[in-house]
Amino acid sequence: MDIATLEAEAARLVFSRFTEDTALRLGLMLVELARAEKLPVVIDIRTPNRTLFHASLPGSAPLNDLWALRKSNTALRFNEPSLLVGTRHRAKGESLEKHGLSLADHADHGGAVPIRVKGAGVVAVATVSGLPQVEDHRLVVRGIMAMLGG
Repeated sequence: MDIATLEAEAARLVFSRFTEDTALRLGLMLVELARAEKLPVVIDIRTPNRTLFHASLPGSAPLNDLWALRKSNTALRFNEPSLLVGTRHRAKGESLEKHGLSLADHADHGGAVPIRVKGAGVVAVATVSGLPQVEDHRLVVRGIMAMLGG
């Protein structure tokens, strides 16, 4: 996916409001999508300081939890999808370290998509880990689009 496509996609993913109940419904939507395809993923929805939803589906591994946290940290830090951050970095020959970020705590691989609320900005992040990075990203976007009625 190219930068322009990712930017346009992110601009469409805006909620009118996002509560704990919305996080639960989004998490369950992502679980339903993943189970339908028997995907071995971890699903995580969090704010900068609180986990709102977390599920580890059959076939996922403990390492997926760590990847989900690292990708979530990146999306929250940049207020953009982790796939977009990584795509920009690769295009510029840059890395997270250039921004002073530790790879132990951050990853610019796809799968973490900020939860943006109209008038409030980024309030949380939804993350999937366990598939190739573009597939992780696409699953989160599918879930958000389903929640937004798209």
